[in-house]
Amino acid sequence: VQLQASGGGVVQAGGSLRLSCAASGRAFSKNVMGWFRQPPGKERDLVAAINWSGGNTYYADSVKGRFTISRDNAENTVYLQMNSLKPEDTAVYYCAAEASRYSRIYYYDYAYDYWGQGTLVTVSS
Repeated sequence: VQLQASGGGVVQAGGSLRLSCAASGRAFSKNVMGWFRQPPGKERDLVAAINWSGGNTYYADSVKGRFTISRDNAENTVYLQMNSLKPEDTAVYYCAAEASRYSRIYYYDYAYDYWGQGTLVTVSS
């Protein structure tokens, strides 16, 4: 099982990036998927998560109204559209998936069983 995150890069404040996380090795169409981020020297926190159907989402307060999580179950892929980026959004972004099917969204990283390798997002001021 592999989660491959991509789409990170360097962007100026106010700009946009779209992260993608493609899963392989098993289907995650019935699983919660999320995006975490870890700024330099800080802990890893949940940024956004989406349930299996896409009907329930979670956003950290710091990104509400700027980030949008979505998924394409046919492609086994989850996306994070990031707009109006700020320097404080600079971090390594990780995609993750829960192992349990039809689960609720959990906010802590220990609830997620599968992890991508991380993609670095740098927002310059």
